[in-house]
Parts: sequence; C-alpha cells; structure tokens
Amino acid sequence: MRYPDYLEKAYPFPPFFKVRMDFPRPRIENISKNLLDSLDDALAGSPIRAGDTVAVGVGSRGIANLALIVKICCTRLTQIGATPVIIPAMGSHGGATAEGQRKILEELGVTESTCTAPIRSSMETARIGGVFDQVPVYFSSDALAMDHCICINRIKPHTKFKAPVESGICKMLCVGMGKHAGALAYHKWALKYGFYPLLAAMGGEIIEKGNFRFGIGVVENAFDETMAIEVIPAHGVLTRERRLLETAKKNMPTLPFKQLDVLVVQSIGKEISGAGMDPNITGRAFDLKEDVFSRILKTTRMAVLNLSEKSGGNGIGLGNADIITEKVFERLDYESTLMNALTGMSLRKAFIPVRLPDDSRAIQACFTTLGPMDADMIRAVILKDTLHTVEFLASKALFKELGTIEQAQILEQVNLVFDKRGNLVF
Repeated sequence: MRYPDYLEKAYPFPPFFKVRMDFPRPRIENISKNLLDSLDDALAGSPIRAGDTVAVGVGSRGIANLALIVKICCTRLTQIGATPVIIPAMGSHGGATAEGQRKILEELGVTESTCTAPIRSSMETARIGGVFDQVPVYFSSDALAMDHCICINRIKPHTKFKAPVESGICKMLCVGMGKHAGALAYHKWALKYGFYPLLAAMGGEIIEKGNFRFGIGVVENAFDETMAIEVIPAHGVLTRERRLLETAKKNMPTLPFKQLDVLVVQSIGKEISGAGMDPNITGRAFDLKEDVFSRILKTTRMAVLNLSEKSGGNGIGLGNADIITEKVFERLDYESTLMNALTGMSLRKAFIPVRLPDDSRAIQACFTTLGPMDADMIRAVILKDTLHTVEFLASKALFKELGTIEQAQILEQVNLVFDKRGNLVF
C-alpha cells in the first residue's frame, strides 16, 4: 500500500517524559477476611439455607481478585450446605453465545476447578415483568430455576452516562443477568426514558419479582487494587450503590489535562472497559446521549495500537479512535464487535478508523495531520490502556504544565523507540 511521502520517512518525534501520578492508595490487605465477615452477615439475614441452589452471577470485567472473590463465595455457600452454580452475567458479550461467555469466564480465571462450583452458561431468559407500561424485563432462565441468586460486580463510573447509580450491581441485574435480550431491551428503551431512570426501574422490578438476594459490590483504587468489598442486601442496592459510586469516582485515576493534540492508547479490550477504552479517561464518546464526556478531555487525534488477547476479538470502542494499526484489524472479530455495538445502540464504537501498518506510522500520522505544528509544540500522551493511567508518557510540550501539577512525578526523559516491525517499545 502506498502512503504519502512524509509517512515513508523517519519522523523527528519530540522527547517524552515518563510520568507517574501520586494518587491515594487505600486497599484491603486481607480480602478473604473482609469478604467473609460481610458475607456471613448477609447470609444470616437471607433466606438461603442448606439444600438450596444459588446462582452466582459473574461478569466479564477484569476485576482485581475476581477468581478469589468468586471462590470465597462459592466455598462459603457450600459450607452452609447450599449448592452454588456460576452464571455468566454478561449481556451480549462473548458474541452473545453461551460458549463465548463461558470462555470469557475461564480467561478471567473463573473456572469450575478454581472456584469449586459448576458453570452453567446459557442465553435463555424469561420475562419476569415490565416497566413504564412497555419495557420488558428479562432475567436468566438458569438463575430463575434456582432457589436464589446473588451477583458480583465492580462499582464504577459508567461509560455511557452520569447518574447517582451507574455501573455496578443494578446494571448487572438489568443487563448482565438479562443476557442478550435484557441488554437489548435496556439500551433500546434507555434512548427514550434515559439510562438512569430505566436502570432504577428495571432493577427495582427484578428485585421485587425475581429471586435476587444480595449483591457483592467491589470498588477499586487508582492502581486497580481492591479497596472495598461490600455485600448489599437486595432492597438496599440502589441506596448503597450511590455511596460506593461516590467512593469509586473519588479514587478513579484521570489524566491531569483538559486538552491534548494527540492521545495514543496502546491497547483496548472488553476486560479493560465495557467500551473498549473508557471515555471517562479519553473523553471520546460519539454515540447518542454521550456528550457529557467531552468535558473531561478534548483530543484532536487519537490512535489505538493493539487489541488485547482477552477481548476475544471484540474491538468495541475502536471507532472512537481516528487511527488504528493493522494489528488491531487482524485481531478483530467483527461479528462479535458488531453484536456488541448493535445491542448497546453504539454504532460509532464499531466504525473502522484509518488503518496504518504499525505503531510508528500510526503515531506519526497523529502528529503530521494536525496542520503546520512543530513536533516540540504538540501536546501528546501515550497510555498503556485506560485501566492503567498511573504511569504514562507525556511529550515535551507538556513538561512545563506537569511541573505545576502536585500529584505528577516526572521520572525520566525518554525517546520513542520502535522495534524492527515498527512496534512501540514502552
């Protein structure tokens, strides 16, 4: 493939600086004890008894210590005489197939052997109610066939909207445990009724008419470590999630800039963010009702260099970039990506950006399509991914501004280095 002459020549990238943000780091030292104490209190106040079957809903996010948390829950349920069964709670993820969702769990370390419980993966749902006189509410048939249901999820800012309750237990009930049918219904009708009002209404309907007993909410610090675990009884989910979301927002790392010329994200993936790359970090979201994120960060050019292996080919979010590499395109399972985009009514997230052969040319194109700007004046940041923002590379043009940011530590000056295949060495 032919490219403009300037892309065939070595580009004089400016010096970069390795930056580390000094964020607060509260974390749980003994996860097992902390969870068991809260879990035992919840079990004592629940109707779960010996001989009962319990569906344990587990999602597709890359939650820290996920396999350990699932194992502790399943083990304790077994110890009291109940029978736990792990249910994938993923909406349309994994290509909206039972096999794909089981595979995602296994890639996250949640297996039948490690968690000492069987996995039952099916896309079958039953309609258990409705809200706003026209919105159907679905729930996993496998979970409904059991005596009780509990769910495990991280509580964090959502990638589509801002509200008192965003991504957490309530969302898992409506979207994750609703499987593809529930996810489709939620995203479709949210465009009419609003994401939060519908989330609260559907969640309330499930709590009232289903067999959900409690949720296990996990909050992580800026270093992706477990800082809080709380077992929340069903009827306290909406109230308690509000407070835990406030904690999550206070401890979520963000880039210390409001305007960039170039943002390079080395990798995107479903285990990194439900949106592939989190708009709470990038500021990029072009879909319906997603204009709030542009106030976080404005970026003129954005490149994505790779698609994570754990994403299983789901490249949702790549359309929010301007440029991708051939590596991203080669790993892309477009059917899985499209299924996710259509279910979430997020068409732009599945668009195919400009494709360039390697990291070097992708980054170079970001720099050289800004107009007549000197390289040393271009404000550029290179991130590993949007889940890991404690450390990043910042270009020379940001050096002075970084000196005014109390939390920013400049560790060393570096030059961008690429291997023989044009891959960035970072």
